[in-house]
Amino acid sequence: MEIVLGKSAVRQIRLSAQDAIEEGDTETLREDILEAFTEEQVEEIERRLDNGDFYEFLTEMLDEWSGDDVDELFELLDAQLGDIGVDVKFERKPVAAADDAEEEAEDEVDELDEDDEDLDEDDEDLDKDEEEAEEEP
Repeated sequence: MEIVLGKSAVRQIRLSAQDAIEEGDTETLREDILEAFTEEQVEEIERRLDNGDFYEFLTEMLDEWSGDDVDELFELLDAQLGDIGVDVKFERKPVAAADDAEEEAEDEVDELDEDDEDLDEDDEDLDKDEEEAEEEP
């Protein structure tokens, strides 16, 4: 089974996880993670769990979480759900997608700049050849 959590759900979990890190309380985080899933998704996850309780599953997962890294929480959620046959995908923040596009554009500009440098070197070689040709009688 594959579940895709939308950008708003991922953002809410990130904010809630950050609050949990700052305050040391995971109760709201657990509720926010639970709310990120649809009722049908929760039912399917519970069918796959030994104890059949997604809330308990989240409690155990949050107990394993170090409580100081939001990305670690997402990795743990992915791994724990993966263990029961649920492939969860997290939609990226639009800002991150924009950053990736910007980085790719910068890489292309860098490549073009390198090509320009190579052309400049070739031009210098041609200039030297022309000067040498003019000096010969």
